[in-house]
Amino acid sequence: MKQRHEVLFTQLESYRSEILHVLENVSEEDAEIVPKDFNNNIRWNLGHIYLDQNLWIQAVTKEKADVPEQFHSWFGFGTSPANFTPETPSLEELKSLLQKQPSQIKKKYGERLEEEFAPTEMGMHTIEQVLIRTIFHEGIHLQAILNLKKSIND
Repeated sequence: MKQRHEVLFTQLESYRSEILHVLENVSEEDAEIVPKDFNNNIRWNLGHIYLDQNLWIQAVTKEKADVPEQFHSWFGFGTSPANFTPETPSLEELKSLLQKQPSQIKKKYGERLEEEFAPTEMGMHTIEQVLIRTIFHEGIHLQAILNLKKSIND
């Protein structure tokens, strides 16, 4: 694996660890709170991060993502905790999925990062480009989670 790919996976794992670290003192109850002036809660943000990364890889490779179909209705773009059902993964389940995701991606796609595919609507045509985009996206949701935590604790 090329050095820049190792760096990319190190960044993916590092940013994911940061999100998991931020969640250390978050209870299941706190993860459910949608504060005033917010559209979503911590649990929704976590499911969305997990889903988004899988969907963008699927979008570029056209290979079916290993994500339960219900994730789209719970955590897809435009959804909210109002879409949750009793089957929606808990905070702990989502943390487990997020913890495993970087190594699963590395194992499945680590040697395919530069493989060329038809470009997505955003012009991405490699898994490497998708991972760069999803790391940025994850940072946006990390800030959303930090804002939610601050609002909940105020």
